[in-house]
Amino acid sequence: MADPRLGKDVSNGVGDEHAESKEHVYLEETFYILSKKNSVFRVQLTSNGLTLTKETDGNSKEQTILLRDIVGSKCMRSKRRRPGAGSCVCSFVSQQQLKVVEENSGDLDENDISAYLYIYAYILKRSRRTMKRERTTITLRFRSFDKYEDNNKEAQKWRSTIKCLIAGQPITYVPPANDKKLLILLNPKSGPGKARELFQTKVAPILQEGEIPYDLHVTKYAQYAREFVRTRNVYGWRGIVAVGGDGVLFEIMNGMFERLDWQQALAEVPLAILPCGSGNGLARTICHLYNEPYIPQNLTGMAMALSRGKSAPMDVVRVETKTQIMFSFLSVGWGFLSDIDIESERLRAIGGQRFALWALARIVGLRRYKGTVSYALIKDISNLPKPKQPLVLSHSISQDGALDSPDAEAFIDCDEQDSNVWTNSAGGPGRHQRVDSWYSVNSRRSAFYSTRGSEYHSVTSAGSEMRSPVHACMHGPAPHLPALMSQLPAHWTHEQGEFVMVHVSYQAYIGEDLLFAPRSQLSDGVMWMLIIKAGISRSQLLSFLLGINNGNHAESNNEYIKLIPVSAFRIVPEGSGSGGTLTVDGELVEYGPIQAEVFPNIVNVLVPDLK
Repeated sequence: MADPRLGKDVSNGVGDEHAESKEHVYLEETFYILSKKNSVFRVQLTSNGLTLTKETDGNSKEQTILLRDIVGSKCMRSKRRRPGAGSCVCSFVSQQQLKVVEENSGDLDENDISAYLYIYAYILKRSRRTMKRERTTITLRFRSFDKYEDNNKEAQKWRSTIKCLIAGQPITYVPPANDKKLLILLNPKSGPGKARELFQTKVAPILQEGEIPYDLHVTKYAQYAREFVRTRNVYGWRGIVAVGGDGVLFEIMNGMFERLDWQQALAEVPLAILPCGSGNGLARTICHLYNEPYIPQNLTGMAMALSRGKSAPMDVVRVETKTQIMFSFLSVGWGFLSDIDIESERLRAIGGQRFALWALARIVGLRRYKGTVSYALIKDISNLPKPKQPLVLSHSISQDGALDSPDAEAFIDCDEQDSNVWTNSAGGPGRHQRVDSWYSVNSRRSAFYSTRGSEYHSVTSAGSEMRSPVHACMHGPAPHLPALMSQLPAHWTHEQGEFVMVHVSYQAYIGEDLLFAPRSQLSDGVMWMLIIKAGISRSQLLSFLLGINNGNHAESNNEYIKLIPVSAFRIVPEGSGSGGTLTVDGELVEYGPIQAEVFPNIVNVLVPDLK
């Protein structure tokens, strides 16, 4: 057995565009494959990730599993065999027979002194136009010593190093301690109503693999999430996660701004979203900006972000109407798109397709709205980010189906076709022959419903959905704008007349398939205002809707359509709200004057790890 070597810098020969020119080697072992003569595997744990080098008859092939694709690891022991189950597990003649359990399980095989390290990764596979994530399990078997405790100590060394690297902490061979849980607030009625199922099958297993505990609360009535975060000690959680549509996060964020300690709370406790609704604009934007595959009802990438714990700042927009103040992270809309968003609620059961169907209906019955639109134009756009082209993901996958994870009884079985047993000939007095195994398997479907150390709080009262939240005072940063009905600054631009719509977004996407503002970043201090004036033909409007799917509309400014960067705006509709709709982050607000301004870097959100 090769002793682990620390502090070694080597050149990285992996042809991965994200790999660094040099990497730091923390642990290294050499393995031999029993089933193939003259084959050697060298496994290195480096600052880049896990490097696997296969050497056969002078030929070398290398694969690196990047650190950012690894979510966690776990040490296990082999499971006790029942009478008549076959040959002794120590022989490992058939790796398909291997089953493992946790160290404290009453069903472990005390005759097998091996320690098994399972490393869980979701490898990002790229092609010319698509991306996908494939689940891979790497298993290292440690059996160099004649006592399980010694073998386990060696396995734990690898596990601790991996956890320290993931957490970005110094290597101490002691797993970094973080006992804080995630707070999960889940709306079971978001979108088509599959949030609970999606969380259990696609998110909980990844949190389990990353050893991330959580408290799961199912919302019981409107504004439940808002009231929850306003009244609880949020500092006891490592982050607050909205599971549902953008509306759940809207509640959470505004509940945070209703706290007297809003500034400290938002600085110390990041927010996150798992998209299970119909629109899912913010989640789609995050995946777009961080090159993460986004597939509807597939939460792998966003769940990995929860496990890795990396955060980024995000702008928020302070919105003021006649009777309320709120904070927004997505958009403010008046007219066409807002009408579609609200009126298509009756088709919620079909998911995101409801928007396309209702858009056709609104084109046929096209409406006009009178009013005045005023805005503070950002004149110098030369320093704004260049548009980011969306990736085509229609045929890609990102860990489709339920994940395979351990429960209290058993773990995964080896895949017979992909399994190899490796060993080296190094031995000595009091030592067993080295028998380590490494193999990679794709996930198989299985049920998983809880994570150890986590709590599940479900609905307890059937009649509680009608409860109204207690009135609270909105805090947050002080406004720079004059009062809603006061005169605006002289440098503002004013447009008066009839409009089909005015929609302002501060995220790249306002829906899964609506690339509204291609230049938008999470934190850039810019809002993008789209104005469509009355007089546009139905065919032009349809062409616009088709172009917004891929952002082509952004360069098609004409006498009826324009997309402009602004730092603040005011919309004053004429007449009552009987024929029009105003929305903030997809939520209906009172029809009347509304104004907003952007505040950069107020909120931190969990994002995929780019390292």
